[in-house]
Formats: sequence, structure tokens, C-alpha cells
Amino acid sequence: MRVIGAGLPRTATTTQLIALEMLGLPCYHMRDMMGDLRKSVPQWRAALEGNGPWEELFEGKESVVDWPGSYHWRELMDVYPDAKVLLSVRSAESWVESMHNTIAAIWFGDNLMHHLAMAQYHVDPVYASWLDVMHDMWETADIMVPSNGNRDEMVAGFERWNQEVIDTAPAERLLVWHPKDGWEPLCEFLDVDVPDTPVPNVNDTENFQKNLIMGPAIAAVNSWWEENRAPDDQANKQRADAARAEASA
Repeated sequence: MRVIGAGLPRTATTTQLIALEMLGLPCYHMRDMMGDLRKSVPQWRAALEGNGPWEELFEGKESVVDWPGSYHWRELMDVYPDAKVLLSVRSAESWVESMHNTIAAIWFGDNLMHHLAMAQYHVDPVYASWLDVMHDMWETADIMVPSNGNRDEMVAGFERWNQEVIDTAPAERLLVWHPKDGWEPLCEFLDVDVPDTPVPNVNDTENFQKNLIMGPAIAAVNSWWEENRAPDDQANKQRADAARAEASA
């Protein structure tokens, strides 16, 4: 492990993922956790309880950014004493707005993403276990969840989190970075060559809303309905399918 991302989610962590991999550092990100929840959720639950299977989790990776990895930045600094710490930042107000359009909306607010996520929570035990781990991390970090998404409390939590990283990580191991800072400080920090292309600029809000939360939720609820619908509903569906097939013949 060469880079430990300590920045909170929604601080351009997808941009960091792409940038670090462009620099030749395979990166663990939330995408990896979500790729196999049946395997990853128990691993991260163990990590949350103080027994992280780090070598297994990070096999083949040389960097880690985003939740759930960044939640464990302190522990990972000890596990990987030669790794650098990358703290991604943005304005607190813009971070809160981004969170309320994505992650916070899963748990709070009268919005479609919240209702779909909660519907999937009730019909998909694996998905529920993932949300439970995420919820417990936010609660333990004392950000967002304890205040039910209160914006002022989230600003305070965001600023507190960043300051704790700055105060704790040795200066020679730490880089506070925003993608607008460009490649140079990051590449100098990591002692790698500067790419001849700009730092990627990725805004994944729409992907988060539609492809990571709402799309899978709709699919999970539909699948549950197909498996649990009443016999009369099944018969009606079969007749409707047959009628459509006959009409299109």
C-alpha cells in the first residue's frame, strides 16, 4: 500500500481513483466493495469491529480512497507505515450539498432515492447489511447520521474530520489536495512522473443516483415482487404475456 486516502466521500474520490490508477497505483474504492457485497460486507464489518483483513481486502491494490477505506485512515497508517496519506478537500458547503444529493439522500428526506433504497433494504438482506455497515461508520464518525442530516452539523463534522487528519498525520506523510491543484503536487508527493494529460474531472452524482442506488433498487424490488406475488397475480401476468405474444405474432 502506497497511498491511504483519508478524505471523506464526495471529495472527488472517483477522480482520485482514476488519477491514481493513471499513475500506476491500482486503487481500492467503494466500487470494489459494491462489486461483491456478499464477500466484502463481512470483511468491512470485521474491520469496523477492529479485525480488518487488510491483506485480503487490498490484494493487488497500491492505494485506497473513499469510504469504507478512508474511514480507517488512522489504523491503516499503522498497518502500512511507509504509505503516504492523501487528504482530499473541498469547501464544506459544497460537500454538504453533494452529500444531500447522494449519500445523505439514502437515509434522509422525502425523495425517490430514499424510498427506493429503503424498499430494497426491506427485500434484500445483502443490501441491508451493506447499508448497516455504512450507517454504523457514519454514526461512529459522528457525521451526518447522528444529526439526521442537519446541514450545520455536517459542516462541523466535515471540518473536524479534515482537521483531525491534518493534526495527526506526520507532515512528511501528508498531502492536502484538490484536483484543481493539478498533477504537480500529487506527483511530487508520490515521486512519480507527471502525466501529459490533465487531471481527470469526474462528476458522478448522476451515476450515483441512477446507476448505483435507484436502478439496482428497482431491479431488486421487481425481483422480489416476481418471487412473492400471489398466485392470481401470476396467472394474470401469464395471460397478459400470452396476449401480448399473440398480438405481436
